[in-house]
Amino acid sequence: MTTSTSLRPHILIVDDEPDIRDMLAAYLARQGCHVLCAADTVEARHILNTQPVSLVLLDVMLPGESGLSLARFIHATSAIPVILVTAKAEEADRINGLNAGSDDYVVKPFSPAELYARIGAVLRRSGGHRPLPSRESQSYTFGSWTLRTGRRELIDEQGIVTPLPKSEFNLLHALVTHPHQMLSREQLVKLSEGPNAVLFDRSIDNKIRRLRSKLEPVPASPELIKTVWGGGYIFTADVCVR
Repeated sequence: MTTSTSLRPHILIVDDEPDIRDMLAAYLARQGCHVLCAADTVEARHILNTQPVSLVLLDVMLPGESGLSLARFIHATSAIPVILVTAKAEEADRINGLNAGSDDYVVKPFSPAELYARIGAVLRRSGGHRPLPSRESQSYTFGSWTLRTGRRELIDEQGIVTPLPKSEFNLLHALVTHPHQMLSREQLVKLSEGPNAVLFDRSIDNKIRRLRSKLEPVPASPELIKTVWGGGYIFTADVCVR
């Protein structure tokens, strides 16, 4: 993800309620912000990987992956500040949100003017942000493998390089950035091909089969990429990002 050259803050709104999303987007645009919107974490991760983001307004209760999970990912891989926006007002919920790495916690319903003031305060405290590393600089290590994103290289522990076609690289990138999380075929298509991609029967299955033939010692008994019958796939390895 590249850094914006504009002085306008780039605010990413992640909320599955269109009314709230549209209201916030319109209000922040009137304040001079550049606004990006996502209805779930799949769309949000795609935006974070492809566009500059100054701050994330993140709903906690989202379909699929929770807002807290995405907040932890952002906190672990960047210095982009996060403000959680949620209907949960209990002290324990606030503590969980702050422990996930959020910079502030706003309870619905809220005043857009107050939220805008909080955005300004968080941006001032953060002193700018370090964006997520670009794909050109990321390396993901799992088991005996390293996925080097710039050249779409898969490297084993002996240093032997296996080039990956773009479609297989994108799919493996989606898996290693969501370890230990069950992803449906539709989610994998959106993560690897973009939020507007169309799911074709067995297209993901065929790519998974090709990845297994390269990654797994025994492809017929996979250990890294496991099938969840009736659900999708899960990447079981712990992943270290550099």
